[in-house]
Amino acid sequence: MDGSEIRTYEDVKDLKRRNARRSAIAVLGTVAISIAAFFLCICVGNYEVSVPDVILAIFGQGDSSTVMIIRDVRLPRVMGAICVGAALSVAGLSMQSLFKNPMASPSVLGISSGAAFGASIAISFGLGAGIVGSFATPLMAFAMCFATLGLVYLIARSKYGISTVTLLLAGVAVGAFFNGLVSLLQYVANDDVLSSIVYWTMGSFNKVTWSSFWRSVVPMVLGIITQVLIYRELNLISAGEEQAANLGVNVKRVRMMAILGTALCVGGAVSLAGTIGFVGLIVPHMFRMIVGPNHKLLIPMCIFGGAAFLMLMDTLAKTAFVMSFPVGIFTSLLGAPFFIYILKTRKKEIWE
Repeated sequence: MDGSEIRTYEDVKDLKRRNARRSAIAVLGTVAISIAAFFLCICVGNYEVSVPDVILAIFGQGDSSTVMIIRDVRLPRVMGAICVGAALSVAGLSMQSLFKNPMASPSVLGISSGAAFGASIAISFGLGAGIVGSFATPLMAFAMCFATLGLVYLIARSKYGISTVTLLLAGVAVGAFFNGLVSLLQYVANDDVLSSIVYWTMGSFNKVTWSSFWRSVVPMVLGIITQVLIYRELNLISAGEEQAANLGVNVKRVRMMAILGTALCVGGAVSLAGTIGFVGLIVPHMFRMIVGPNHKLLIPMCIFGGAAFLMLMDTLAKTAFVMSFPVGIFTSLLGAPFFIYILKTRKKEIWE
């Protein structure tokens, strides 16, 4: 039944029931896929483990070597992929809705570039050997993420306030500036430092441990919660800021919350795994095609779908070849063609 067939109140109720059923199936299907992806990624590797053995190992039972591989090596890596995938996907959804631009992503404000520069500084100057030890690189990445956000806001600000377009342009300019600084550090660094910086900017979960996971997960969770709290306002803003303001939405406050939530998501993700591109660009598009523009459905689907996507990409990166590749390479190689397909075939259907 479509809109042209609605003639009575019962038709309206029937249409609502059908839409609710489709929405529930879509969300539950995404959850099921993410659960399947979790067990697949935990089981697959140089040492394959069955699902029953994985479940036993998670609870500390079974063969000691299996328990060590699952609990100390694979589980923190998979949990890191879950959190980063969910955080980047929700942040990408928020940016696309805020800027009403299908090209928008979590890096649109330059905060990913700023975080990468912070990490590059820590690596270049050996800050990891100081008092903060292994916390130096993620701390610098996270600090520069928010410093970049402040700089973008400072540049975009004028006596007339801050417009969304000016904010976007300032983010592009600041991001390009920090990308240049990262390239400069790579140019002057010695071979060992250069390889570490390049590896970080490619994005990888190879070095994720429980300690690095726990120090990065809190900002990502806070960032996701921030986006969840404003899903109704994002629904209205995505249709136009003036219309949203006329309906009582505090556009400035919602914009600030969306950007702050994105900074928390990106800062936590970069501090854990480095720079991983295209996740926040592709996943929201994928689910927008399935369920439409309603953020009440898009946010949970991006959380579980983004987690599943990055888990599978990471598993592919570590098993497709003899050596383990950074997952950022695979998200770019697979993400770019998919995005081109969407741009050429489905853009008008989704955005216009």
